[in-house]
Amino acid sequence: MIRNALLFVLLAASIYATRAATADEGMWTFDRFPSALIAKTHGVTIDQAWLDRVRQSVVRLQGCTGSFVSGDGLILTNHHCVEGCLAQHSSRDKSLLESGMLAERREDEIRCATQIAEVLVATEDVTARVAEAVRGLDERAAKERRRQTLTNLEQSCEKAEPLQCEAVTLYGGGQYWLYKYRRYTDVRLAFTPEDAIAAFGGDPDNFQFPRWDLDMALLRAYAGDRPAETPNHFTLDFAGPKTGQPVFVAGHPGSTDRELTVAQLTTLRNLELPQWLLRNSELRGRYIQFAKTSPSAARIVPERLFGLENSIKVRRKLLDTLLDDDFMRRKGDDEAALRRRVASNPKLRAEIGDPWSRIEAAERAQAAIFLRHTYLEDGAGFNSRLFRYAREIVRAAAERSKPNAERLREYRDSALPELEQQVGAAVPIYTELEELTLSFSLERMREWLGPDDPIVRKLLATESPDSLAASLVTGSKLGDAAERLRLWRGGASAVDASRDPMIVLARDVDPEARALRKRQEDEVDAITEVAGEAIAKARFAVFGTNAYPDATFTLRLNPGTVQGWDENGTPVEPFTRVDRLFERATGRPPFEVPESWQKARTTLDPTTPFNLSTNNDIVGGNSGSPLIDANGRIVGLVFDGNIHSISGTYWFDAAKNRAVAVDTAVIREALTKIYKADRLAAELGVTR
Repeated sequence: MIRNALLFVLLAASIYATRAATADEGMWTFDRFPSALIAKTHGVTIDQAWLDRVRQSVVRLQGCTGSFVSGDGLILTNHHCVEGCLAQHSSRDKSLLESGMLAERREDEIRCATQIAEVLVATEDVTARVAEAVRGLDERAAKERRRQTLTNLEQSCEKAEPLQCEAVTLYGGGQYWLYKYRRYTDVRLAFTPEDAIAAFGGDPDNFQFPRWDLDMALLRAYAGDRPAETPNHFTLDFAGPKTGQPVFVAGHPGSTDRELTVAQLTTLRNLELPQWLLRNSELRGRYIQFAKTSPSAARIVPERLFGLENSIKVRRKLLDTLLDDDFMRRKGDDEAALRRRVASNPKLRAEIGDPWSRIEAAERAQAAIFLRHTYLEDGAGFNSRLFRYAREIVRAAAERSKPNAERLREYRDSALPELEQQVGAAVPIYTELEELTLSFSLERMREWLGPDDPIVRKLLATESPDSLAASLVTGSKLGDAAERLRLWRGGASAVDASRDPMIVLARDVDPEARALRKRQEDEVDAITEVAGEAIAKARFAVFGTNAYPDATFTLRLNPGTVQGWDENGTPVEPFTRVDRLFERATGRPPFEVPESWQKARTTLDPTTPFNLSTNNDIVGGNSGSPLIDANGRIVGLVFDGNIHSISGTYWFDAAKNRAVAVDTAVIREALTKIYKADRLAAELGVTR
């Protein structure tokens, strides 16, 4: 699952109130979880002690969620959330994606160099302070002051407490919070199965159900080279859940846009999604052909290919939703209803004006710079890990010379340790793959910006995309982590003196890229941020604050039940079982059962539940989230949604949107009978 772009489907006040009070919809913050409603609809008591235990047991990973499952820092998450770590420890000759990994002893657990684990320990509402800081300022000045204020709040927070502090925007700018995290930078992999069973069915089965995927992994957080002490942790109920049982998903949904206006959705439909799909569908084809060139190529490309295939499927379904006339008409009707409510309230109308029209103007401004911003500032024209390292090093050197509050937000003091960890991580760089992606992106930049674009002309006046990519990649030393750290720590003087071709490229394109970013911030973001705050005020005035905010990759909790759905008149049952896995196998990828499972087949209980579906409201970032019962025990591990859940980016369809999870029963079966992971099974509470 990946980042999703979502929309808030607004209804008239009475309809909205009825809908919000009855559906298992919503990614609720822990301070606003509707416990009384859950008691009424599900007969389950969720008190503050329950919420606190869960909050302190859930872990935020990079792009995913995990959960502590022992007192020694053991973390349960998805296999696809550790693919980067597996790739870091793989080579052209050996792929841990193919073989899986099991640490027989704790000292055999392998370091995931770029992984970080964070636990939310406290939150603080700072809305009033931000509002006071920007009072009376115009849009551009307000954006700059808001950025400085949030950075200063983070900095003050971290000086006062030994925690990682992060400013969080909720309700489209209606609220601002400080989220305070305990951070673990030493995270190691203890177990994950072979990719053939973790992602059984591959791309054809992705976002489908029934499923048979053991999409699980066990990480461990370390502190001071010892396993972290984590007294707040979940236990697993290996009996798994039952049909109709209330269950909860606690995790970090990445990004939703259920609050977007019609104008913003139109930009997504007409510009962003089609351009992205055109570019990346072709790149997928190049990856596939590259994988066929040699056995080593087939080992080094899967991490990128799997992620890209997932993203393509998501964005294709998002575009389908936005091309649905009925959906867009309903969105327009809901927006018009809210605008009428504002127009009928003279005080509110005078206070917020017409933010929808301001957003429409901002979207027109965005269209004017969209392509150049995409290829230069967003980096679509320079698809290379080496270039991304170079840009981080070049920009960090420039930004660190400024006062903290005046920097680009991604280079504030609180973000620098993580950036340095990413830059300095010793990860394999494959030159042939770098040349493929960089050459391809240069071709597409020339195609879409035209050969007479100043940057394109400067780069390709005497070079072809292939020749330029080859010279940049082969001439760069940024594949060496030590060289990257030398430049990072050397600051502006080291960067200015560098003749590394990737550093030179990043320096050359940076002024124009920054200029485009500035236009985007001044002409688009500044307007939409202030207008978004105004729309949030309108929603609060009309609907109150008893609604969940859009997802922001911050901790949320969602209620639901174990259930299937009706697919064109055919009931889809909520459970799959082990026996059907072998019946469905073809003996060829992606429907090939690994040898470890074939050997153990006769020892397995064929009736063991494998995967299950629930009506929990999830998006990308929920991957690895624990599926929790009313007693606070893990009964499943969320790893995907069905195909209908993708449109959940823009709204929640209670009839068809389903989350998909690994049943805890098959986790026990696999650890004990197939992988003989007795040490880890015992730590998880498995008894013989």
